[in-house]
Amino acid sequence: MLTLKNFEVWFITGSQDLYGPETLAQAATHAQEIAQYLSDHSTIPVKVVYKPIVKNSEEIFDTISQANTSRECIGLITWMHTFSPAKMWIRGLDVLKKPLLHLHTQFNRDIPWDAIDMDFMNLNQSAHGDREFGFIVSRMRINRKVVTGFWQDEEVINKINIWTRAAAAWNDWQGAKFVRFGDNMRNVAVTDGDKVAAEMKFGFSVNTYAIGDLVAAINKVTDDQVNSLVTQYEQCYLLAENVQKGGALRQHVIDAARIELGLKTFLEKGGFKGFTDSFEDLHGMVQLPGIAVQRLMEQGYGFAGEGDWKTPALVRACKVMASGLKGANAFMEDYTYHFDPANMMVLGSHMLEVDASLAKEKPRLEVHPLGIGGKADPARLVFNSSGGPALNASLIDMGNRFRLIVNTVEGIDVEQQLPKLPVARVFWKPLPDMKTACTAWIYAGGAHHTVYSQNLTSEYLEDFARIADIEFVKIDHHTQLDRFENELKWSEVYYQLHQ
Repeated sequence: MLTLKNFEVWFITGSQDLYGPETLAQAATHAQEIAQYLSDHSTIPVKVVYKPIVKNSEEIFDTISQANTSRECIGLITWMHTFSPAKMWIRGLDVLKKPLLHLHTQFNRDIPWDAIDMDFMNLNQSAHGDREFGFIVSRMRINRKVVTGFWQDEEVINKINIWTRAAAAWNDWQGAKFVRFGDNMRNVAVTDGDKVAAEMKFGFSVNTYAIGDLVAAINKVTDDQVNSLVTQYEQCYLLAENVQKGGALRQHVIDAARIELGLKTFLEKGGFKGFTDSFEDLHGMVQLPGIAVQRLMEQGYGFAGEGDWKTPALVRACKVMASGLKGANAFMEDYTYHFDPANMMVLGSHMLEVDASLAKEKPRLEVHPLGIGGKADPARLVFNSSGGPALNASLIDMGNRFRLIVNTVEGIDVEQQLPKLPVARVFWKPLPDMKTACTAWIYAGGAHHTVYSQNLTSEYLEDFARIADIEFVKIDHHTQLDRFENELKWSEVYYQLHQ
């Protein structure tokens, strides 16, 4: 996974020539101090780079144009230390291509009661300078995040942290490539969509490759490579007795290792950041890829099954956002419900391909029949996930727009043995409650495929949706169905007019 510290967010402070060199020098010193503080803060994962004070339309346009073409710059933080007449910003904002955060702060936390004079007031004008800037951004209908408060407050720092991570994920999507082996699962609606519209909106491409291309890569893997990877399996996982050396199903593990190596080679050679396949389109493969997919997701690749190409992109984005954070982000599917009135919850899983980074303890490597796909019994990692705050996120194509749906949930520690269910097992309770959350999810058109995140909050995804300029729908402890339905209707009207 990439290191976010290689990325930059440019800190741009607005002013004007009216104040003279002494005041502008003070403003520059203050801006440098804030930018350095943010950059050095352990919570913020990227570099915050001070840029010289901008005082007129030409300087604003030049700075924003440079940001647009910088490979390192993933977004801009703007702050109006003094008053900065907003007409100066129109030309620059008109060409802005990077995510924007407006920091509404001031250098001093407190009013210096005994010392305050008009010189102090002329310098520290954020209270109305930021309002002037805010107006022109709203007038130009530019999406941005506004963070208000003293720049050293932990709440302010955390909101900036969340936005920088969302901006990094958006940057990662630009020019990203995702591969679709075969086509969508036949007759399924929600996992399909408009790939051209997605590339125009999101910046990533999705293209189909024949399974034969992947099989050719798998067939080139050497026995020495396979043996080396199987040794890794033995070191990393608990192996069922029948897949250990000499076991009756050992060959299935060897075949799975060969698939993993071939698949990884294919992805690396093509520069892909994620992939999808379908059990209906795996001609020439001896078994469905199980452990291969689980391990590749753990290494940072996005994935979803059945030809679903939107969810791998979202899995990848969530992994980038959460880089360095404790917890995991994984492809997930709502599989079955526990409707006990006293303890309602969802069992999430998939046939084979749930990210092993969710595992609470060392996973077991097992081989079992699948009953679907018509292939040899596949190898997979079997484990239970841990509990704790989490969320499910789904990206869907509504025809005239994309919608990102998020449901906050409470992960539940697995207490049951489940001896006949040899897959990854994840349990959660949707908020505000099972019936409300599931009903709202269905009203919103949410998919059965999701990203299950243990370390992101809804604010990360909301910032990401704002950057992407797509609809964001949240289901959480505040959700009331009557209001939720109305909000969906209002949103439909908005996007019809927005077209």
